[in-house]
This record gives sequence, structure tokens and C-alpha cells, in this order.
Amino acid sequence: MTKNVLSIQSHVVFGHAGNSAAVFPMSRLGVNVWPLNTVQFSNHTQYGHWSGSAIDVSQMEELVEGIGAIGMLPRCDAVLSGYLGTPEQGRAVVEIVKAVKAVNPRAWYFCDPVMGAAGGCTVEPGIQEFLVNEMPAVADAIAPNHTELQRLVGREIETLEEAVAACREVLVRGPKLVLVKHLLDRNSPADRFNMLVVTEREAWMGQRPLYPFPRQPVGVGDLTSAVFVARTLLGDSIRAAFEHTLAAVNAVVKATWKAGRYELELVATQNEIAQPHEWFDAWVAETA
Repeated sequence: MTKNVLSIQSHVVFGHAGNSAAVFPMSRLGVNVWPLNTVQFSNHTQYGHWSGSAIDVSQMEELVEGIGAIGMLPRCDAVLSGYLGTPEQGRAVVEIVKAVKAVNPRAWYFCDPVMGAAGGCTVEPGIQEFLVNEMPAVADAIAPNHTELQRLVGREIETLEEAVAACREVLVRGPKLVLVKHLLDRNSPADRFNMLVVTEREAWMGQRPLYPFPRQPVGVGDLTSAVFVARTLLGDSIRAAFEHTLAAVNAVVKATWKAGRYELELVATQNEIAQPHEWFDAWVAETA
């Protein structure tokens, strides 16, 4: 039976970020996606100019209630959340997750804790604090990048060993899995892009090439979370889902770099998302 994901993220009219980077890859992998947009912007915020606004919290809740009213909410297999427009939207996500799990206890919640960064993605005040303080206790899986992992544990991380230890600290707070979408490891080659996935008993490290973009494309993290969620729902082991994610994201980013584009080449690489030709074997980062 086809799996269903309620994807609660931003939406951009132009380009690929949030749901605009996540819905198509998950669909292409064979998962039904129910997109619930937290904001509707003209384009992603790293252009420096954008228009649009956050979706009202009451509307978010009403839309999910509407799915429940037609009897479809029990078919939701996972909730994926990403960019939040306001802290209140974060609280709404928590209530939505509770509503889904009330009718389908097997459903799982995957939180991509988008916290923003200087010179990068812009988020409203209070969102980072909410994600750090509240979301780990709610999420079944959480997918920070390096900076977000540091904020979750309140200290700097410089090595793979420190990152694994930090992930395990986060696991104690509630999640069963931490996917580090981008890991900075001082011992890794400068031309490699690192990813890490950690559970109570497993820790897998993977690398792909780091492409020399004049400015890095946006939406790579959203794509990463989407592919991992889809492959996991399709029955992959943690290692297999991780390796497929690494390979699929590499295919998209490589094609984007070769084309000299700023927006991700999702449509052009759709077959590679489903069946990547280049594969990158993960290795054990630490034995439990």
C-alpha cells in the first residue's frame, strides 16, 4: 500500500525550497505527499528580497481537521516538518502530530529543525528557542545541520566523535534517530560533504563531493530530509535510506553545479533521485 506523508513546510512560488523542494522528490520515489504550507513566499529568503506571508495557525489546524473529517487522517504514515513561519506554528505542528498519532499510533514524526543562520536562511525570533527546547521531546527523528546540532546541545562540535556524542545526547531527549544533514569535521578532506545518522545502536558516516558553487543552492536540506523520509517509509534499513539519500542528493547537486544554476535541478534529475547511478557507501562512525 502506498505510504502517505503530511509535509508541513514553507512554499515558494518560484524555485525550490521547503515543500517546493520536498514534495516532488517524495512523489517521484513513490510516496503520496499531503503538502501543508507554513508560509507562501514569492521565492526563498536568501535572494535578499521576497514577498508573501505566514499561514495563519488556525488555518493550519483547520486543514488537518478537514482531512480528519473525511476519514483520511488514519492513513497518514508520517509527518515531516521543516521551515516554520512563527513559533505559534511550531506549537500547531505539535498538536497536529498528536492528532495524527491519536488515530494512527504507528505514524512517526520527522522534524527538520530549520533555525536560520547569519547570511543564510531567515527565521522569525523565537523559532530557534522553540525548536531547541520543545521539539526533541516530540520528534521520533530529527535532522539538524551542523549549526543546528550545536544549538541543540549548546556547544561547538569539531570532530565526528564529538558529533556522534552530541547526537546521542539529543536521543536521550526523545528522538530515536538523528540525521545530521551536513556535518563539519575538521579531520575530513575539504572537498567532501559529510553526513551522519545516529540511533541508539547505530552510527553511519557518509561523504559525497563538495561542489565549488559561487553561492550554494538553497533547499538541499529540505531535499535531504524528504528523500530520507520517503526511503524509510518504503522499508529501507537506516543505512540503505541514508546511502540512497546521499546518492540522490549528490545527483541533484552535481547536475545543478554542472548547469551553473542557483535553483536545484530537481526535474532534470528525477530519474537519478529514484535510482542514483553514483553510490557512496556509508561506514560505521562508532560502535555502540
